[in-house]
Amino acid sequence: MHRPAHFAHLMHVSEQSDKVQKMQKPAVTNVALHEVIRHRWSPRAFAEKAVPPEVLRSLFEAARWAPSSNNEQPWAYLVATKDDAENFAKMLSVLVEFNASWARHAPALGLSVAHLKTQREGKANRVALHDVGSATAQLTFEANTRGLQVHQMAGFDAEKARQTFAIPADWEPVAAMAIGYPGNADTLSEKLRERELAPRTRKALGEFVMTGGWGHTAPFVAT
Repeated sequence: MHRPAHFAHLMHVSEQSDKVQKMQKPAVTNVALHEVIRHRWSPRAFAEKAVPPEVLRSLFEAARWAPSSNNEQPWAYLVATKDDAENFAKMLSVLVEFNASWARHAPALGLSVAHLKTQREGKANRVALHDVGSATAQLTFEANTRGLQVHQMAGFDAEKARQTFAIPADWEPVAAMAIGYPGNADTLSEKLRERELAPRTRKALGEFVMTGGWGHTAPFVAT
């Protein structure tokens, strides 16, 4: 498997520069995949290392260039870094207690928001959430190329987020996220450490790739 020089170099630098043992959980795949995809995962342990502003900018530039229906680009992101104590505390406050307990150690927190209406006609945008997910996926993979990981969270209070950040009525909070360099699982509580170290699992392709009708496994994935 070819590993991009840029990615390999950054991962090597990242591994050597921190004194803590960083956790990595590459996917064990049935077919060959790009190393950036294999090494994407969602840690809860983050290193005590700030993300440089220019690197954060690159993540949202990646999101900016995601595909969207009719080029609506129905995404927005609220972001707070740990050095901005007031806004970081606001972002933490909308997370459920379980997520806040570990996300408070991440150097950056974010919240994706979807515009539910089209800009041109003001009609319901049925694929807005899909397009925001696409943008966040591009953000995530750009983060991976730079030695970062992104942990997305459904566990937050959407209504509190709306009030806290004055989100307009036709915009919907989608997912929270923690962004940072992976850290040491030993810094987590026992319960969280068990989750961090647990093997990664996925459904078999035959369960969700179909041809001809629902429940009919596509022949090219049948084993």
